[in-house]
Amino acid sequence: MMRTHLCGELRQLDIGSTASVTGWVNKRREHGEHLAFVDVRDYSGVIQCVVDNTVDVRSEYVVKITGTVTQRPEGTTNDALDTGQVEITDAEVEILSSAEPPPFPLDERANDVDEQVRLKYRYLDLRREQMQKNLRTRAKVNSAVRTSMESQGFIEVETPMLMPTTPEGAREFIVPSRRRPGSFFALPQSPQLFKQLLMVGGFDRYYQIARCLRDEDLRVDRQYEFMQLDLEMSFAEVDDVLGAVTESILSVTEAVTGTRPAEIPQITWHDAMNRFGTDKPDVRFEMELVELTDIFADTGFKAFGAAEAIKGLRAEGAAGDWGRNKLDGLTDFAKSHGAKGLVWIKVSDELTLESPVAKFFSDDEKAALIDRFEAKAGDLLLIVADDWLTTCEVLGEVRNKLGRPAVSNDRLEYLWVVDFPLFVGKDKSTGLPRPGHHPFCHPHPADVDKLETDPTSVRAWAYDLVLNGWELGSGSIRIHDPAMQRKVFSVLGIDDEEAQKRFGFFLTPFNYGAPPHGGFAYGIDRLVAILAGEENIREVIAFPKPQSGSDPMTGSPTEIDEAQLVELGLKVLPPLD
Repeated sequence: MMRTHLCGELRQLDIGSTASVTGWVNKRREHGEHLAFVDVRDYSGVIQCVVDNTVDVRSEYVVKITGTVTQRPEGTTNDALDTGQVEITDAEVEILSSAEPPPFPLDERANDVDEQVRLKYRYLDLRREQMQKNLRTRAKVNSAVRTSMESQGFIEVETPMLMPTTPEGAREFIVPSRRRPGSFFALPQSPQLFKQLLMVGGFDRYYQIARCLRDEDLRVDRQYEFMQLDLEMSFAEVDDVLGAVTESILSVTEAVTGTRPAEIPQITWHDAMNRFGTDKPDVRFEMELVELTDIFADTGFKAFGAAEAIKGLRAEGAAGDWGRNKLDGLTDFAKSHGAKGLVWIKVSDELTLESPVAKFFSDDEKAALIDRFEAKAGDLLLIVADDWLTTCEVLGEVRNKLGRPAVSNDRLEYLWVVDFPLFVGKDKSTGLPRPGHHPFCHPHPADVDKLETDPTSVRAWAYDLVLNGWELGSGSIRIHDPAMQRKVFSVLGIDDEEAQKRFGFFLTPFNYGAPPHGGFAYGIDRLVAILAGEENIREVIAFPKPQSGSDPMTGSPTEIDEAQLVELGLKVLPPLD
C-alpha cells in the first residue's frame, strides 16, 4: 500500500501510529541545522512532516513520507489546519517525482494571476484548494441530481451528439461528414428533439446530465460547451414539471449546503417585468419599479405626455452619492439599453424635487411622485418614459446596476417565472410574430382562442427557474397534437410543406400517438458556480475556454492539413496536368 492515510485525515487519535502519506510538497521551512518542516498536500488537506534537513525536496515535488504521528509541541499547534494538532516525525522521504517551480503560486495568490496564464497551466491551477473544492462540489451536485431524479422515477438515457441542425435559435457547431461530402452534422444545442421522441417512445420520464454546445460569444456565465440537467415527462402539466424540478433543486442545494431551502415561489412573466424589469429578477434586494403613467396622464411635460408608459425606481438615500457627471453617465447607460433618456430627481430635506425638469411638473404631479415613491429626504428618483417593455427593461438594467449584490453572497433566492409570452415581437423581414421559446411550445389553454386574432397576447405554457438573478434554466409543455402544431406554425407563416421540409423527421412521429408531455433543463455550471461562491462558471469547469474562445493550454482551435480538408470535402484539389 503506497499510503495509509490521506494528508487531511490525521488527528490526535492517530498519535503513536506509523503513517504513510503521499502528495505534493506544499511548503518547506528550515528548522535548525539538522531538521526541516515539509508540509505535504493532497486533495484532503495538509500535514506537517519533520524531515532530515539534508533531504532535497522543493515545492510541488511529489513525495511519499512515512513516520510516526506525534502531538505537536505546546505553542506550535496550528488551529487553521484540521491536522494542526499533530505532525509526522522521524520521517523517511521518498521522492516520487521532481518538479520545476510552478509559473504562479498555487494558493489564494493565484486569484491575482492573469486568467490566460492560469488556463495555460490549468493542470497546475487545478491543484489549488479552491479548484479542488469547486470540482468536488460539482461532483456532489451531479450525484444529488441523479439520486433525486431516480427517486422520482426518471431513467437516464443518452442522446446523440451528431444530429441535424435545429431551430433553437443559437448558432450551432457544424461537423462535416466524410462519408457524404458537402453534408454536415450539427452538435446538439440541447437534446430537445430526442427527449420528446423518447416520450413518443413510451419512456414516460427521462433525464440526462447532458452536454450541450452553442457557438455563442463567451462570458462569465456562458461557455461553448455546457452541462445541463435535461428532463422530460409524459402525461404532465405545468405543476408536475415544476414539482419534479423543484425536488431536484432542493435536494441538490441540501446536499451541498446542508440546508434544504423553502419551497420556491412563483411569479408571472408580466409581474416580473412590471416589478423588476427583467424575466430573471434578483429578489435579494428591494428597489422595485414604480408605475407612474397615471400621474402624468394630463401632464404639460411633452417628453412624458407622448409616452405610452412611465416608470421609475427609488434609490433610497443615494442622492448624495450621485453628482452631475455620474448622473450623466447613468443617463448614457440607460440610453445604451434602449431609453430615449433618463429623468433624475433628488429629494431635498424639505421634500422638494431637485431636477433640471422639475420646473415642468405641476404641484399635484410633484406631490403625487413623493407619495407614489414613498420618497424621503436624500433619495434619488429615476424615471423612464417610453413603451411599456422598454421602460421595464431599461429600469431593470438600472436597478441591477445600482443595487444588485454579488451573484454568490451566501444567500440563495430561487424563483419560478411562469406564463411567458408565446410570441415576442415581430420578425423584421416578414412582419410575423417570432416564437418566444421555440415553435413547439404549447399555448396556454386559456389563450388558445386568441391565436389567430391576437397572437401577441397569447401566453405560453413555459417557465424559467431563476437563482440570484441568473437564469438557471427553462422549459415548457410541448405541443403533442398535430392540429395545434399547424395552428402555431400558421401564425409563424410556416405552411405544411415548409414544416415537413424543416421538421418532418421530428413531426412525423407525432402522427403515431404522442402523449401530452413537458420538460425542463437547468444549467449545472451556473448552479454549481453559485453554490461554490463563484461569479464565473469557468471556475467550476475543469477545462474551460477563456472569453477569447481560444484554449491557451491546447492551442485549439487549430488549422488542419490540406489532406484532411480534401477528405472531408471542404477543399477540392486542382486537376493534375
